[in-house]
Amino acid sequence: MQYDSLDTFIKDGAEILAKGPISIVLVEDEVEVATTLRHNQQAGFVNIIAVMPPEFDLPRDLQNTVHRIDHALTSSEAATEAMNRLIAAAAPGVWIYYCFNAEYLFHPFCETRSIGEMLAFHTEERRDAMLTYVLDLYADDLDRHPDAVSLDAAHLDRSGYYALARADIENHGHPKDRQLDFFGGLRWRYEEHIPPARRKIDRISIFRTKPGLQLREDHTFSDEEYNTYACPWHHNITAAVCSFRTAKALKRNPGSRFDIHTFKWHNSAPFEWHSRQLLDLGLMEPGQWF
Repeated sequence: MQYDSLDTFIKDGAEILAKGPISIVLVEDEVEVATTLRHNQQAGFVNIIAVMPPEFDLPRDLQNTVHRIDHALTSSEAATEAMNRLIAAAAPGVWIYYCFNAEYLFHPFCETRSIGEMLAFHTEERRDAMLTYVLDLYADDLDRHPDAVSLDAAHLDRSGYYALARADIENHGHPKDRQLDFFGGLRWRYEEHIPPARRKIDRISIFRTKPGLQLREDHTFSDEEYNTYACPWHHNITAAVCSFRTAKALKRNPGSRFDIHTFKWHNSAPFEWHSRQLLDLGLMEPGQWF
């Protein structure tokens, strides 16, 4: 189903936003749009929404299975604004996952357990949001893959990740309860090309809707409990969004394009496209879900 604008979808697509889990893919360019959507289909999302420029094409099978909204995302602010309009239009209590094109969600045991199974457990633990780490993927050979994107030759950093306490500006800079800022990957290694506000790799990618909830520019929410990595009594599940987005930007940006000849370093490893690798590297947490 195709909608000619965000306004049309919000007016006519209420039932699509009434049952989750829902996947929303914010399409910024034409790189790996179809594979991102198919990955989310395989994960088990009930409805998949693609917010994308009207001039972009979709394969025929996806035209019949994805709810497409023609809406150009000209900036990160435009993406946040679109998300907030969709959140406001959704029924309360619906689970939503959002990502950009060329980003791939992995949760613990995703090869044998669906996104719905994971979120049912997360709901039982009285959690309304889930922390995800955005892990940078990049092609091993930038001569062969000048846009830094290759599913077959994808690599990631196996170390170099760290966390810092998140300061509460309204409380004299004291650390926020159960909130951390996470860093690593290409945003850490090439931080001279990344604005400070965009260097974090944590994102609350999975959340339940509720009245008045607002997504902020830094991928956190207006409800501070949504931004916590765990509940007060034990560790909770976290997931990973494996993303070519930073690598694409670094190779597209004139200020960094000619300074980077390879993203590989001694801590690079081939990406295995399997949750076990991410669990073994400590890049997501199963919590109490065994």
